Amino acid sequence: MTKAAVFGTGSWGTAFAMVLADAGCDVSLWGRRAEVVDAVNTERRNPDYHPDTELPAAVHATTDPAEAADGAEFTVLSVPSQTLRGNLESWAPLLHPGTVLVSLMKGVELGTAKRMSEVAEEVAGVPADRVAVLTGPNLAREIAQRQPAAAVVACADEDAARRLQSACHTPYFRPYTNTDVVGCELGGAVKNVIALAVGIADGMGLGDNAKASLITRGLAETTRLGLAMGADAPTFAGLAGMGDLVATCSSPLSRNNTFGQNLGRGMTLQETIAVTRQTAEGVKSCESVLDLARRHGVEMPITETVVGIVHDGKPPLVALKELMSRSAKPERA
Repeated sequence: MTKAAVFGTGSWGTAFAMVLADAGCDVSLWGRRAEVVDAVNTERRNPDYHPDTELPAAVHATTDPAEAADGAEFTVLSVPSQTLRGNLESWAPLLHPGTVLVSLMKGVELGTAKRMSEVAEEVAGVPADRVAVLTGPNLAREIAQRQPAAAVVACADEDAARRLQSACHTPYFRPYTNTDVVGCELGGAVKNVIALAVGIADGMGLGDNAKASLITRGLAETTRLGLAMGADAPTFAGLAGMGDLVATCSSPLSRNNTFGQNLGRGMTLQETIAVTRQTAEGVKSCESVLDLARRHGVEMPITETVVGIVHDGKPPLVALKELMSRSAKPERA
């Protein structure tokens, strides 16, 4: 039986632990809080995120990272993006030799502008072919309810991607393989920023034309950045690109979309943070995504607008007028 470790008892980490167990893996789920770990082991539920989902018996929770990591063929990382470096520095010495690190995170590190796979390679001291990314339109609550979903498993090593694909393939969760790690990660990170923009538009009372335009032009921004970084164009038309973007921008289950709606209704950043229980990755990653774009000489006007609203306090109506008054250009420019 394949042994997998999942670090993080949040919404997506818990749901993916269930997926792995349903696919036949023996899963160790690491959590920081003893009360959540105890609830998983005794009640078979995560009371904070999926209280109505019964977790399989093959999911065993622990607060001991060494116990979780022991013997794991796959080590899944599901913590807020900006905490990965600090967490992994303490976990790296405990990892099973030869384990494949799997990132569920969709963000770009502040300061370094590094993708999560790059942070994992650097901190754990492993080559790129031992780091995989799982991404796509994967709203955790729907997956916890075992509703049908598809995903992308991306790794430089095709064999590792296929092994991970097999380890998480269930009747309701269908993973596809890809070797374009850069494109898959960028699709997941930038879609959170675009979802903030769509949420802001929704909160302002703008119509479907505006939201469709933001989604489409947001995909164009993502693709431009991806191509400048060596990604493959077809990736952005697939599950990791358009698929994830549509789900995150249109679903009420999307944290980033909901966060943006509150901003669009006139709430301040701090007020919105106060009413949001879960991490909205785009709030911090919008700055690092814009940093990454500037390093590669790529224009990302929607991302820049989101940064202006979220971090510079620019009123959404002012930001909208500035975005709409940009100089006209060909669509494919």
